Amino acid sequence: MTSDLEARLHQHREGTFPGFSSRYRTYRLLYYEETDDVWAALEREKQLKGWRRAKKLDLIRRMNPSFADLAPSD
Repeated sequence: MTSDLEARLHQHREGTFPGFSSRYRTYRLLYYEETDDVWAALEREKQLKGWRRAKKLDLIRRMNPSFADLAPSD
């Protein structure tokens, strides 16, 4: 969850944000959701993190079947 997606993408690409993306060097944005409700965003993030990989991939395929990078180019 973030309030500034571009800044978060930069952190991930530069490896300055510790966690999954720096550990596994994942740099493409394949899926995202937007909301103005912080509590809803936190609940959704928890929900998604609890899903198995196959269910997450199905969600990505529905929105982004070609697995294209959805982040703006630098």
